[in-house]
Amino acid sequence: MKILIMGAGRVGTSVAENLVSEQNDITVIDTNVDQLRYLQERLDLRVVHGDGTQVAVLEAAGAADTDLFVACSASDSANMVSCKITRQLFNVPRRIARIRIPDFEDHPELMGDEGFCIDALISPERSVTAYLHSLIEFPEALQVVEFADGRISVVTVRVGHGSAMAHHPIAQLRDVWPDVSARVVDVVRDGRPLQADRGTVIAPGDEVVLVVDSRHARRAIRQLREAEKSVHRVMIAGGGNIGLRLARQLAKENYSVRIIEHDLKRCEYLVAELPHNVLVLHGSGTDEELLERENIGDMDTWLALTSDDEDNIMSSLLAKRLGARKVIALINRPAYGELMQGSHIDIAVSPAQATMSELLRHVRRGDIVVAHRLRQGVAEAIEAVAHGDRSSSKVVGRTVGSIRLPKGASIGALARGDEIIMPDDDTIIQTDDHVIVFVPSRQMMPRVEKLFQVSASFF
Repeated sequence: MKILIMGAGRVGTSVAENLVSEQNDITVIDTNVDQLRYLQERLDLRVVHGDGTQVAVLEAAGAADTDLFVACSASDSANMVSCKITRQLFNVPRRIARIRIPDFEDHPELMGDEGFCIDALISPERSVTAYLHSLIEFPEALQVVEFADGRISVVTVRVGHGSAMAHHPIAQLRDVWPDVSARVVDVVRDGRPLQADRGTVIAPGDEVVLVVDSRHARRAIRQLREAEKSVHRVMIAGGGNIGLRLARQLAKENYSVRIIEHDLKRCEYLVAELPHNVLVLHGSGTDEELLERENIGDMDTWLALTSDDEDNIMSSLLAKRLGARKVIALINRPAYGELMQGSHIDIAVSPAQATMSELLRHVRRGDIVVAHRLRQGVAEAIEAVAHGDRSSSKVVGRTVGSIRLPKGASIGALARGDEIIMPDDDTIIQTDDHVIVFVPSRQMMPRVEKLFQVSASFF
């Protein structure tokens, strides 16, 4: 796929890094020569120096021959204008814009061909906020993502010593949980995936990736890990866009929320924007005296959400030492996240991976409606719609056991109308089924995508 990216900032760089590794033909436009040079030295891509809202620059970057345009500069207005130009002058088939304006998505008339010609919006702040909210809602989980309009969940949980599943093979899952509709699709032990099969015995400390009917998600999680006390008291370090969004959402749901922000003017803005039941504190998340004074030891969850990785790591380690029950840190650098996850920091959240999950369904071929990155971006789970019939499709009319998936990949669940199905090898895929597929490595995705592409005879 030929992909043109406007913006070589943090989001654009993340998009380029993720997509270039999948053998896409990437071109990046930016006005920052140093950032472009940095990208070109590290990645196999082409760079163009210039303003992506100028026709000549877009033409030089190959807009006329582009399959996908991603506008993710720091300027909302530039992203909107460039999408309109690439559609009306270069007829680029798909256009995605990063938009920070919170109410833009409430006006779909601004997106279509009569507006700014935007096919889809990406909002890192919205994606990360939703992800953090799911971690607060399911305190025992390491990751929770949703498919089939929220009816199917894929959750990652570290197995506790008292788990009903510990010391049992995966084949006995239904015997151990007769009232839970779920299946295990991956097991990670000591940081390494096991490519588990039905005979794999679950051990305490394993990270288990589970596909589950969302109605049973809480029950399944608590049978893998001892139930934790529900979250009520939350303290957030960082009053930026993510901290503000999350605090506002939690306050509506009657959580007790405190937010620490070091910039006094931003504090005043937060006070004006947030409900009165949110306490805004002027200070630093690394101030031990402030944390003790605000009873950090009574907090159910601490979230470090500033733009500084080091500050987030240090404040989270301090909060944990002072008694916070669970600490979550926003960490942009992948190496930092992998190092800190599961240490004294319970969960390291990567904004880049949350953003990529939002973007992936527009990059994947075939009718893929949802895609989420798992395991720090190594694995992926997708929701693909099966189309056609036995003659035009590689999946429709075939049993799950006969579908030639890459090694380690598996079909975890089907959404068929209002029915949620946890398939076995004899289950037959029908047209219009929404198929949840777990893929242990991104390099396998092209083979999975081809399975859900119908042949020309379908048309």
